[in-house]
Amino acid sequence: MSGNIAAPGSQSSLREANSARIVDTVKRYGRITQVELASATGLSAATVSNIVKQLTSQGVVQTQTTIRSGRRAQLVTLARSTGLALGIEVGRRQMRLELSDAAHESTAHQHLPLPVDHRVDTTLDRAALLVMELTEGIGATLDDVIGVGVSLPAPVDPVTGLISVPGIMPGWDDVDVGEVLRRRLNRPVVVDNDANAGALGESRFGALRGVAMGIYVRCSYMTGGGIIMDGHVLHGDRGIAGEIGHVQVDPTGPICRCGSRGCLNTIVGADMIVDLLRLTRGRMSLQDVIHSANEGDPGCRQVIQDAGSAIGNVLADLCMALAPTVIVVGGELAQTGETLLSPIRDAVGGRPLLGGKVEVVPSELGDRAEVLGALAMAQDAGEPAYVHKEAIS
Repeated sequence: MSGNIAAPGSQSSLREANSARIVDTVKRYGRITQVELASATGLSAATVSNIVKQLTSQGVVQTQTTIRSGRRAQLVTLARSTGLALGIEVGRRQMRLELSDAAHESTAHQHLPLPVDHRVDTTLDRAALLVMELTEGIGATLDDVIGVGVSLPAPVDPVTGLISVPGIMPGWDDVDVGEVLRRRLNRPVVVDNDANAGALGESRFGALRGVAMGIYVRCSYMTGGGIIMDGHVLHGDRGIAGEIGHVQVDPTGPICRCGSRGCLNTIVGADMIVDLLRLTRGRMSLQDVIHSANEGDPGCRQVIQDAGSAIGNVLADLCMALAPTVIVVGGELAQTGETLLSPIRDAVGGRPLLGGKVEVVPSELGDRAEVLGALAMAQDAGEPAYVHKEAIS
């Protein structure tokens, strides 16, 4: 008897595995054409077409006609009935929430300013209330939410879910944010650093989509980085991979919140940027500086350019270690466009071994990068109730 004869059930098992692969890929990208599905999964176009038809008839995915590269194409998304995901971005001065369906189409969102050094109990109370308001506002319940993703402006240990460096967010140390929200919402919750969330958002929906090795740098009130390797966030021990804001750039500089001296954040953080302009421009906020720089104010442009050079030098060192192909620049300072991007590009491009091959580009998602990354985290954390064995066998 030939050894090539398939064992009973092997064809159905293969089809089940291929179906699961397709569903997982659609879940990852939210909206993807059948041609792109074939490329992403390594399956033939015919196999993808047949499985998509089956999944459509079972209500797992839905299709619609679109135009890609001037040609008609079938766009595949997860069916709306497969549940909702919720992303929460807790920033230093604001909180942003976004509720989406399985196709990553936003159904509701909310934005709330926060006071400086906002309290953990008050902030999480507000977050839980807003989650309930958002779901009720679209006629859904918390039972319809498959997962919640939360981004914080501090390194988060992926094992414990706790902030891994004391002092970064005063009052938040030793608070299990995920567990607090799990108890209040009774839904799966995953927590990560905001730059990691931004990196994941850009990888799934933005400028890092399809990039095997890339970096997202969040230039905001503080600076942080997220590293993407093969579509996944590189966390490292205690979640501190990519924490470029705590790379020492001045051994005799000011003490950082992390306890070290002369970190990048002490040079390019919002407090330093504003202080540099205080004598000549008076009291300003970071947004005032950004607005004035965009209006052509030479002093404001200079401090942004200097920040870009400092950030670029640290990124260039990181590039020497990781050899990424793309760096995506986001955060509030990125609103100044080439004023920030050009010195970063010059610093990275000035390293001969990199060969000018590292592309430095602005975020495609803008101020939604982190909350969309949190949404992707929620989708990944949620119970994959839409992938039932009987539906894909």
